[in-house]
This record gives sequence, C-alpha cells and structure tokens, in this order.
Amino acid sequence: MWIFGCKGPSGFSGSSTAEQVTQGIDGTGLTAVVTGGASGIGLETTRVLALRGVHVVIAARNLEAGGNAREAILKEIPSSKVDVMQLDLSSMASVRKFASNFTSSSLPLNILVNNAGIMGVPFTLSKDNIELQFATNHLGHFLLTNLLLDTMKNTARESKREGRIINLSSEGHTITYREGIPFDKINNPSGYKAMHAYGQSKLANILHAKELAGCFKEEGVDIAANSLHPGVIATNLFRHQSIMGGIAKMLSKLVLKNVHQGAATTCYLALHPQVKGVSGEYFKDCNVAKPSSLARDPELAKKLWDFSLNLTNP
Repeated sequence: MWIFGCKGPSGFSGSSTAEQVTQGIDGTGLTAVVTGGASGIGLETTRVLALRGVHVVIAARNLEAGGNAREAILKEIPSSKVDVMQLDLSSMASVRKFASNFTSSSLPLNILVNNAGIMGVPFTLSKDNIELQFATNHLGHFLLTNLLLDTMKNTARESKREGRIINLSSEGHTITYREGIPFDKINNPSGYKAMHAYGQSKLANILHAKELAGCFKEEGVDIAANSLHPGVIATNLFRHQSIMGGIAKMLSKLVLKNVHQGAATTCYLALHPQVKGVSGEYFKDCNVAKPSSLARDPELAKKLWDFSLNLTNP
C-alpha cells in the first residue's frame, strides 16, 4: 500500500483510492467500455464504475475470466450493470468484431478506458505480424477507439454529456528508444529490447491521447482524451518479468500501490467533474503531470497517427 505523497491541486494524492476519488459521484445513465477489465486495476476500475452506477462492458480476451469478474461484482453490488464481450487487442480482426458487436448492441458509449496491456515480453509478432507490445498496447486501442468514435460522438451529442477517453500509459514511457518510436524498425528483432519496446508503446498511448484531443478541439466535439500513469502496482502485468515480479511482490506491502490506489486516477478521469473540459493532458496521482519531451512532440504525435492509420487500414 502506497503511503507517501502529498495532495495535489485536485485534493487527491498517490494514496487516494478509486472509491475515495469518486465518492458522491452518480454515474447512473453512463456506459463505459473497459479493456482488460477482468483483472488487476482494470477489474477495480470496472468495480468502482459499477458501484457509481455506470453500465460497464468488460472487454476481455478470456471470456471465462471476464465472466468470473462479472459474477464477483454482481455478488458485491447486486444492482450493478456489467456485461462481458470478447476482445483480443493483438488481433485487428478481433478488435473489428468487438466494435461491430458493440455497435450492433445499440448501447451508448460515454467512457472508453483503454486499460489492457502487456509488458516486457520476448520479441513476438502478433497475428497481424506487428511487434506484440506495440500491437496490443497501442495499435489495438488505436483501432478500437477509431471504430467506436461515431458511437461516442453520437452519445455525447444526444446526452449532452462530455465523453471521456482514458489511455493508461506509464512513467515507463521515458524508457524507450533514442528516437522515441523507430517507425521503420517496429518489427525488427535486431536490437529489440523488451522494456524499451514497452516504453515505446506507453509513449504511443500519450501521443495518441494528445492527437485525439487536438482532433476533438478542431471538430468541436464534446469528448476529452487524456492519458495517465497509474503508479507501480504489483499486478499480473509483471508476469513476463520473473525477477521484477518477485521484487514487486516483496515490496508491494510497503511502497507499491495496491489495486484500489492504482485504479484511482483512471476512475477520477472517467467520472470526476473537476476534469470536465480538460483534454490532452497526462495525469499522475489524480493530478496533471509533465511527461517526457518526446511525449510532448506534436510532430511525433502526428507521425504516429498517420503510421497507425496506415497499419490499421484494411
């Protein structure tokens, strides 16, 4: 449990929990999609949003895990509305199928939480022949967001309530390749470094949110897009890093955040009225923070956008 940190301008700190930062907020009538919502901070995000009255759709790679998460939440909160739909972010076909199924459901969409991710895996190509961390952490979410944008825009217009897109990044975005994102070497196993590739994908999450925010401002669309660092949490994100996982487990009781604290900034950005109209920012501990210089580079953001559009074009 994280016990350090002073309260920032928001009135919250790194020790604040997701329940604390949403206390008294009524999310009734809102619908959210949470990728990776069946475990870790994604599950806590789903639970707390449901607790506040939000209808949550868990986008889960493993339907059994998603079903178990739904049952656990319904047992705790009988009045909650939680559904499960299958989504494998490393597969563009799966992303398109999820988006098609969601659209066919005729559900509105107020909140999109791009939460799911993998970290530090050995060099692997996705089903679409794209480096797996970039494919899962960034490209799958990029495509998913684009495919759900019309629904979000319609919902924001009809409900007259601001839509919110939240990208989970990491302070790990500072540990990346020299040029940030070597576009011509994304799929090159030569020189691949697992944690640099992770940092590259997390940098992409921030740049994606910033570019989205700019697009929404130009179009006059009432949707905010922000990114965040949830803190260092001992979850199964460490499953590919045995040494780090062991250290995380030992330290977790002393200095790492628990999942209740780890989901706080996500839930804050999803529901809190303090951030209405705030877009294109990077948050840490429920307060605006300053990301790396690469994460603030508008040319890199535009280049990533065009590169991602090209990769996701059928």
